[in-house]
Amino acid sequence: MAAMAGGVVIVVFSQIADARAEIPVSIELVLAVDISRSVDDVEYDLQMTGIANAFRHPVIIDLIGQQNGVAVTLFQWDEAADKQHMILWHLLSGPATVLSFAAKVAALKRHPVRKFTGIGRAIEFGVRLITENEFAGRQLKIDISGDGRDNIGSLPSASRQQARSLGIAINGLPILIDTFNLDRYYRDNVISGPDAFLEIARDYDDFARAFLRKLRREITPSISRNDPAPRAPVQQAHGSRPHAKWRRAR
Repeated sequence: MAAMAGGVVIVVFSQIADARAEIPVSIELVLAVDISRSVDDVEYDLQMTGIANAFRHPVIIDLIGQQNGVAVTLFQWDEAADKQHMILWHLLSGPATVLSFAAKVAALKRHPVRKFTGIGRAIEFGVRLITENEFAGRQLKIDISGDGRDNIGSLPSASRQQARSLGIAINGLPILIDTFNLDRYYRDNVISGPDAFLEIARDYDDFARAFLRKLRREITPSISRNDPAPRAPVQQAHGSRPHAKWRRAR
């Protein structure tokens, strides 16, 4: 009995320690990059270069400095999320942390296998990254960019319901190449949640401009640094797990 009681105390203490370990930040931002078979290597490079240069922009560095920390992660997706070719959570504050993240984005290699387009699965993985991390953000955001409609797995319109129930916003950056009315598809089936919006890229050459505009809008301070975190459902999701799996890069 004593051993059992001791085990209970250890488990409870571990859960309390995990709860105390959560790091308060202004924003948790998940960047999901399309690498499906419709995206060639040049287009992949245009995406990654555009994202890296956006984080290097002086305006973005200044806006991040105005926040009480911005936690950001990036993963690649096609018909599934790529757990090997991703950038783990980084806590951005001053210029050095932002530029370090930008350098990792610019150097990130693409997964060599090209498959179908699973937007719904990408949303689900983004939700998991938020519910299993070590942060407590006041704003929770997933950014889905891509050049085609979902054609495998969970429907994005269904997957976004889970995000919405947790107070997670999904913003979209459709890249308008050959897909008819992709912007309308993203508006009707992908974006969701608090202040969700679209930023449209006319093609891959326009991606850098669109991403910078989107990122600026996402991280511009809109609520007080002292406002309480409206993330009770996510905190409950944290509490239902024995530990946070997706910790930040050290």
